[in-house]
Amino acid sequence: MKPEMITLKHGDTTIKMPAESLAKLAIGSVFAQVLPPAANTQPINAHSIPEFGAVWPGQGGHNGGLVAAHGNVAAHYLIIAAKDVGSHEWGERGSESQATSKRDGFANTVTLMEGDHPAAKAATGYTADGHDNFYLPAAAELYHCWLNAPDLFDKDTWYWSSTQRSANLAFFMYFDVGSQLNDAKTNERRVRPVRRLFI
Repeated sequence: MKPEMITLKHGDTTIKMPAESLAKLAIGSVFAQVLPPAANTQPINAHSIPEFGAVWPGQGGHNGGLVAAHGNVAAHYLIIAAKDVGSHEWGERGSESQATSKRDGFANTVTLMEGDHPAAKAATGYTADGHDNFYLPAAAELYHCWLNAPDLFDKDTWYWSSTQRSANLAFFMYFDVGSQLNDAKTNERRVRPVRRLFI
């Protein structure tokens, strides 16, 4: 059976195509207008990916390694800021926060920005190479940094994560031995921002 053909004319141009193909084009066009655009990134060439811990030109920091997709977060590279942004309190000791994800520091940080959380605010205030989407990493993201680029971090101090443990405590990372513990939110700990580079 021959497919149903449709002829489209515009000025001097005539296009003849199967109705099924035109329907697919029309649906694709509608989705392109209705759905949000994909992450505003260029495709990553495997030959242009720096070694773990090396500076990633134009990305605001160092290559912290590939993070597999999880939940509604697509696969991405973790970019580690070139420097700490000081020592700060986690904030709001005695108050429960919804920033409890062990993996999604971005979501935690968005939640923390609604209150008085100095560590998260210091992380989001960091900019580099024109990127202003840095955040305070979650506990698992800090561990990811320890696995892939531990030498970027001081070994004689502790780094806050964005992951709350309880109303009074939040998780931190000690990069000398790779241990994670929790500490009072009123204590000042180091802050190292990260951002995501989607692939």
